[in-house]
Amino acid sequence: MSNSRVSSSRRKTSRKNSVKTVTKTTGKFAAQSAAKAKYAAKDKAKNKANKKATAKKFLDNAVVKSKGKVSDKASVAVNKILLADELDNKLSQPIRFIGLSLSGGKADKSCLVVLDYFTDQKKIFLSRLYEKIKTEEFISADLKIHEIVTQYQDRLESVAFDVPLSMPKCINCRLQCPGYESCEEAEIVWLRNFYQKVNQNKRPNKLFTPYTQRCIEAFVAHGLEETFEIHHALGANQAPLLARAAFIKRRLQVEAIEVFPKLSVWRLGLELKVAKSHLRHYRHSVGGDESRRLFLQAMADKYGLFIYQQDMKSMIDNYHAFEALICAYTAFLKFQKQTQAKPKSFPEGEAWIDFPIEN
Repeated sequence: MSNSRVSSSRRKTSRKNSVKTVTKTTGKFAAQSAAKAKYAAKDKAKNKANKKATAKKFLDNAVVKSKGKVSDKASVAVNKILLADELDNKLSQPIRFIGLSLSGGKADKSCLVVLDYFTDQKKIFLSRLYEKIKTEEFISADLKIHEIVTQYQDRLESVAFDVPLSMPKCINCRLQCPGYESCEEAEIVWLRNFYQKVNQNKRPNKLFTPYTQRCIEAFVAHGLEETFEIHHALGANQAPLLARAAFIKRRLQVEAIEVFPKLSVWRLGLELKVAKSHLRHYRHSVGGDESRRLFLQAMADKYGLFIYQQDMKSMIDNYHAFEALICAYTAFLKFQKQTQAKPKSFPEGEAWIDFPIEN
């Protein structure tokens, strides 16, 4: 047999082995998730059956004592037991919020945080932190993220991303283009008017680029109490992240929201009375860890946010993990109706970033 045929045969064998490995590994991962769900459902059913058995036993005793007749008091008592069981099930299940700090598809910096909010006790817990989610062999980091979100899907309110989730207006526009200098689409008119106001007080004058930029980026950069450096949705830094977020988002079965962590940190930090220097420099390699430590401690003290010591250390050491928490907490604030609404003048169909209201 020639060398070329041997080489071809080896390649085919290698491809077959790769397919088998992918199938085996993916199947194992799915089987583990299914087993966990099955065990949880079985445990829940067992608890429910025990409660019903208690109610039935109470009812049988009442029938014996009343010589075959069920008194109104006994019926009320049984109903209370069953209602208490139903109420207990509702109270024991938290409302969940997931925050996702997304890195490039080939990097290993993505982090995910799960926050659990117990409505009866009004307590919020950081229940799980996943750090440095990366591709391993034939399991992509994207699949891992999807599996994690699916694992916590029960009573999951929303998933908050720290990257853009929508394209700029001009990319999806199908109209005959007159040029953005004279375009009459609502988003372009808003950008034109907004930059006219910005340029009255700044030199040199800036011109917007609606094929890379959305209204929200202009608003965050120049329309708030602080100037924020925010990348355009289709700028060089954000475009690959937007594409990855779109791929992940399309498989989600819950609401996805967009968060700009720097802005959320700023607004929350002012309320927490953290020094502005720490709020501006929490990402810095030198001193950023101390800024994050102070911020997290203030959140725990003022908001009652419970964080395990190991997770606290991870978020102090890794600002991606820290920003995943900020995203999840901003999602929680949105659920509490404590995030900023769109200005009345803002284009109705344009994308929006959720961030805390100004205190």
